[in-house]
Amino acid sequence: MTESVRQHIEELRTELERHNRLYYVHATHEISDRDYDRMMSELQRLEEEHPEYDSPTSPTHKVGGEPIAGFSQHQHRVPMLSIENAFEEQELVDWDAGLRKTLDQQQLEFSVEYKIDGVAMALVYEQGVLVRGVTRGNGVVGDDITSNARVVGGVPLRLDTSSPPHILEVRGEVVILNEDFARFQAAQVAAGDEPFKNPRNAAAGALKLLDPVEAHKRSLRFLAHGVGHVDGVLWPDYLQFLNSIRNMGLPVTPRVGKATGFDDLMVVVGQMMEGVASLPFEVDGIVIKLNHLAERERLGTTSKSPRWVRAYKWERYEAETQVADIKIQVGKTGTLTPVAELEPVEIDGTTVSRASLHNRNELQRLGVMVGDTVLVEKAGKIIPHVLRVNEAKRTGDEIPFIYPEFCPECGSAVEQDEGGVYIRCPNPNCPAQLRETLIFFASRPAMDIDGLGEKLVEQLLDSGLVDGIPSLYCLSDNREELLSLERLGEKSIDRLLAGIEASKQQPFWRLLTGLNIRHVGQSNAQVLERAFGTGDEIASQTQEALSAVDEIGPVIAASVHQFFASATGSSLLYQLKKLGLNQGTQVESTRETDADSGKLPGKLVVVTGTLAKMTRDEAKQLIRDHGGKASGSVSSRTDYLLAGEKAGSKLTKAQGLGVTILSEEEFLEMLES
Repeated sequence: MTESVRQHIEELRTELERHNRLYYVHATHEISDRDYDRMMSELQRLEEEHPEYDSPTSPTHKVGGEPIAGFSQHQHRVPMLSIENAFEEQELVDWDAGLRKTLDQQQLEFSVEYKIDGVAMALVYEQGVLVRGVTRGNGVVGDDITSNARVVGGVPLRLDTSSPPHILEVRGEVVILNEDFARFQAAQVAAGDEPFKNPRNAAAGALKLLDPVEAHKRSLRFLAHGVGHVDGVLWPDYLQFLNSIRNMGLPVTPRVGKATGFDDLMVVVGQMMEGVASLPFEVDGIVIKLNHLAERERLGTTSKSPRWVRAYKWERYEAETQVADIKIQVGKTGTLTPVAELEPVEIDGTTVSRASLHNRNELQRLGVMVGDTVLVEKAGKIIPHVLRVNEAKRTGDEIPFIYPEFCPECGSAVEQDEGGVYIRCPNPNCPAQLRETLIFFASRPAMDIDGLGEKLVEQLLDSGLVDGIPSLYCLSDNREELLSLERLGEKSIDRLLAGIEASKQQPFWRLLTGLNIRHVGQSNAQVLERAFGTGDEIASQTQEALSAVDEIGPVIAASVHQFFASATGSSLLYQLKKLGLNQGTQVESTRETDADSGKLPGKLVVVTGTLAKMTRDEAKQLIRDHGGKASGSVSSRTDYLLAGEKAGSKLTKAQGLGVTILSEEEFLEMLES
C-alpha cells in the first residue's frame, strides 16, 4: 500500500509538471483548469498524509511557502549588464559595420527578439535543481528572491533532463500578461486599493513581497532570453541555447527571428514590429544579438554593456478611450476581421478612431466588449492597437461581442481555416470580397489603374456597371451610363478609361498580384513570373513543381495550384486574356529582354529622401525592373544612393563610404540612356 501511494504521488507530480510545460513553454493545454486544480489538490492531500514522501521540487511548492524576514544579497558570477539602445536605423548600420570590422567578416548572423517590458531575473540550477533566483540589482549584486522565484509561472523547480549541467544560470524577464494585469487591476479597485499603472510595476512589486503566497496571486510568468554562468555544457550559438533550455522545460522568449547580413536583419526587424500588436505582453523595442557565442566572447563588454547586442527602441505613446462599437470587416480573401470603433483620441499627434482586433482568438484574449475602456498604444511607426481592457472601469453595462456565424455581407456560413485562427466567408461572389478585390486590383501595388479609387469602385458596383474584374475592361462600352454617376465628368471618364486600357500592358506579375490569390503578393508574383514566364505555364505545373521554386514553398504552392486549377481561376484568366491583358512571355524571352533592357544588373541601390516624380516604392520597383536590388540601408556594398529632398543620415553615410550619389534626374537619365 505504501509503495503504491509513493508511486501515485510521483505519477501526479510527473503529470502536473508535464501540464505546466505544455501551458508555460508550449502555450497549449490538454486539460481544463478545473481538472488541473483537482490533480493539484489530490497531490497536496497525499503529501500532507505522507510527509515522508514530500520533495522540495514537488509542483505543490509552486503555490507559495512561509513568509520570509527579508532578502539577502547575492553577487552575480557574471555581471548582469544593461543593453545599449539604438533609436535610429543609422545607429544599427554603424554598429554592424563596427562588428564586421572587428571580427573581419563580410556579414554576420543575428538573433532578433522582442524587448519584453518586464523585470530581469536570473535563475541558478545546480544538478538540475533550482537553488537560487536573483534580481538584477546594480548588475553586480542583486536580491536573493528564491522564495518568490519558485512561485513564478513557468519556472521549473527541477529541469526536465536526465543529464543536467553542473551549473546553469538562465536569465530572463518576469512579466504579467496584459489579460492577467487587467483582472489584477480590477481586483485592486474592488478592494479600494490604488491600482498599479502598468504590468511592469506590478511584477516588480510582486518580486519584492516577503510573502510568496501574495506574490503568487499576481500571475507572474518567466520568459528566458539569456545565459549567465554555466558549467558542464556548451552551445555554439544562442538559438541552440534557447532550443536546449526549452527542451529542459524552461519557457523562452517567443517568436525569435534569425537574420544573416544587415539587409536581412532589417527585413526581420520590420516583420517583428508588425507582430507587436498580437503579443500578450508589453514590449518597448527589438533586441538584436550576435547569434554565435564565440563571436560574443571575442567582442566582450564595456563597463556598462555587451558590445554584441543592441536594443532597437521606439517611443511609446498611450491613451485611454472607449469602445463605441465592434464591427466586422470582410477582406478581399474573405477574412472576417473584428474592428474596434473607438471614441476619437489623440495619440502622438494623430487622431485614432479605429483599431483592428485581428481575429476571434485575439478578441477573446483581450476580452474586449462594447463600452469597455481600453488602453490604446501607438509605438514608433506601428499602427495603433488595443493593449488591454481597463476592467476596473467596467460599469456592468458593457455588451459582449458575438462573433458572427454568417457573413454580414452575403449571409454565407463562415468557415475557420484548418489549423488556423482566421474565419472566412467561403463565397467567392460575396459583395464585400468583390469590393475589396477590385479596390486592391486597381491599387498601386497591383495594376495601378489611374482614376479608379475606392469611392468610384463602390459607385460602379452599386450601379451594376461592374460585377467583376473582366467587366472593368468593358466600361468603354458604357460611357453614357458612366456620365450618370455622381461627380464623374467627361475628363474623369477619359482618365479612367485611359488608365484601364493602359493597365492591359502592365507586367504579368502585377496581374498575378491583383488576382487575389492567397499568400501571393508582389514579391511572390515576381518570383513566379521569373520561374515560369506565363499564366499558361504556371497553370500546367504540379503543386510539387511550384513548391520546388525557391521562395515559394508548399503553402504558397498549394494556394497557387488551387487557384489556377479551379474553374473560377481558369475562367478569369481566360476572360482577361481575351480582353488583351498581358499574361507574360516565355521564360527564355523574358531573360533576353531583361538582359537587353536592364540598366542595373546586380547593383545594390538605396533610395532615401522625398522624390518629386515618383514614390519611393515606385523607384524601388524601377530598380528591380532593371535588374538591381533595392536595399533599405547604406553599406560598403551599396553601388548607388538615389537621394531626394531631406536625404538625411543615409546621404551622410553614403558620402563617407564613397558611394555614388544620384539625383532623381540622374537616376532616370541612367535608365533611359
